[in-house]
Amino acid sequence: MAERRTFVLTDTAHDVWVEDFTLDAEAAGGLAVSKRRLRGGRRDGVDLIRVDNGALSFQVVPTRGMGLWKAALGADRVGWDSPTRDGPIHPAYVQPHDIGGIGWLEGFDELMVRCGLMHNGAPYREGNALYPLHGRIASIPAWYVAVHVDDDSIAVEGRVAESFLFGGGIELVTTYTTARGSSAVTVRDEFVNVKDVPVGLEVLYHWNFGPPHLDEGARFVAPLDEVIPRDARAVEDLATYDVYGPPEPGYAEQVYFCSLRAEAGRTAAMLRNKAGDRAVALRYDLAALPSFTLWKNTGGLRDGYVTGLEPGVNFPNPRPFEEARGRVLTIPVDGRHVVETTLEVLSGRDAVAAAEAEIARIQAQSPPVVRPKPTEPFAAEG
Repeated sequence: MAERRTFVLTDTAHDVWVEDFTLDAEAAGGLAVSKRRLRGGRRDGVDLIRVDNGALSFQVVPTRGMGLWKAALGADRVGWDSPTRDGPIHPAYVQPHDIGGIGWLEGFDELMVRCGLMHNGAPYREGNALYPLHGRIASIPAWYVAVHVDDDSIAVEGRVAESFLFGGGIELVTTYTTARGSSAVTVRDEFVNVKDVPVGLEVLYHWNFGPPHLDEGARFVAPLDEVIPRDARAVEDLATYDVYGPPEPGYAEQVYFCSLRAEAGRTAAMLRNKAGDRAVALRYDLAALPSFTLWKNTGGLRDGYVTGLEPGVNFPNPRPFEEARGRVLTIPVDGRHVVETTLEVLSGRDAVAAAEAEIARIQAQSPPVVRPKPTEPFAAEG
């Protein structure tokens, strides 16, 4: 067995920074990784790391909170077409408090972006303070980045600190790991309390998918316990909450809050196309991410034809609402909350059918309860 090799690309604590790095497949036994700094436009100064395991490739953006920008399995891309076409956008060009607190959207184009860590969800006010859409973590560059390579796998590690005087207090320690020839990548996150007092955590994983996994007739498949429409707009199409329509310019988003079931503590959520020959599946520990949000935004192809599969600690309501209902996690001094999610890209009818059968087995306990309107404690009633 070859010894694990570690390449430190960024370490601000020791004044280390590597602008360009390449480890090709020949040198790494079929695994490849590269790092470069982008130039020009609003992406100027963004660091981008690309990993290729021989089957699945993906790109991580240390400059944007270690988000997962894009992926591909062979010729099939995994992600979506954002109206933000010149990304990944440097955080310096994103002003979260703009446009009434939704400026975060100017940089939103990732396959997976974390929302939090102090708050997430729609903008809200407390006193004179405006808390903008989805928090700050995606706008904070990683202070430490390293690549680890062994015989059969490659991992990208990053550390992002959301901590300052009188606020925050959590460091994200994340690792993306994939094995040679695999169609999956596992994201392991540790949220570490770096202060001397308990710290509250909200985090939601905004996984975003468009074609070829999203198309007219595509379906959302998960072992559901309850489904709750967030608002009156979501009630309009409640009967087809799990089915997607064609691109529709002018479409207004619909959001459903869900509780999922598990088997041996693990659960799964899947998006499969109409033909049933392509799908993406998320697998994770339900206790670590007990809340699930389904975001449907099937607008025009140039407007953002996309759906979000969003497991989280909480639902994306204003933090005071979530806190009152016990969905803000308290991390004790020196404590941590660990989340591990695997994204698997499924190709072929057999692979998709097997994943559906796995979910159906969990669902077989009983059918889901679908609430006819926004219902406490998930969403504000009325």
